[in-house]
Amino acid sequence: MRIQNKFSQLKTNQTKGFIPFITAGDPDLKQTKELILALARIDSTVIELGVPFSDPMADGVVIQKASERALKNNFGIAEIFDLVKDVRKETQVPIILFSYFNPLLQYGLEKLCADAKDAGVDGFLVTDLVPEEAEDFSNLLKKHDLDMIFLIAPTSSDERLKMVAERASGFIYAVSRTGVTGARETTSQSAEILVNRMRQFSDLPIAVGFGISTADQVAETWKYADAAVVGSAIVREIEKFGSDEKLVEKIEDFAGNLLPKN
Repeated sequence: MRIQNKFSQLKTNQTKGFIPFITAGDPDLKQTKELILALARIDSTVIELGVPFSDPMADGVVIQKASERALKNNFGIAEIFDLVKDVRKETQVPIILFSYFNPLLQYGLEKLCADAKDAGVDGFLVTDLVPEEAEDFSNLLKKHDLDMIFLIAPTSSDERLKMVAERASGFIYAVSRTGVTGARETTSQSAEILVNRMRQFSDLPIAVGFGISTADQVAETWKYADAAVVGSAIVREIEKFGSDEKLVEKIEDFAGNLLPKN
């Protein structure tokens, strides 16, 4: 319920959400914990925690490289759950795991859901699991009170949007354009059209991501969506300052400055 409660709070306050993405284990798990706490301090709505994967097809170069760096630290989903459990001692910020389906399957789906719930994970976004094939996993998550976040794109048909509306919980992630992730100078107008289309079928909050990298773009997204997702822009800063002893402080400042000033 953490995700629903957070979005309800935003609605009550008549404000919008900010959802940062970081890759677990980049630059290492210890600093990932500190980065989550830093992002919680700037009042992030939800934190997307990427599960490193060896073949991240949907990710742009920046996040692919983050996965490569993280994989060198030799850990798996169990260690990510330990990390979240540790984080829960200090913050109740909603956390979803952003993953490809293969690592989750290898872990074992029933065990995955039980362990995720126990650790304090709030839900999953599986980039390569289409709604048509997600019913079993979606039902399993529901059984454990975990949210299933689906991606929708400008190319999604009305039939697919309806299916997402039936199976999604927490919020819906609208991709601002087709292609791989990555920061862009401008955001796509097709995102607004997509959000309006989705609102015909679902009352869930809709977050928009892919390509958002500045406070102005966040502000623009807030005009029509419930939250803005920023990934590559933050991950690029982590790459830049990965060995800096003030990494966490610098990321907190950078992410905080992405929030439009009222």
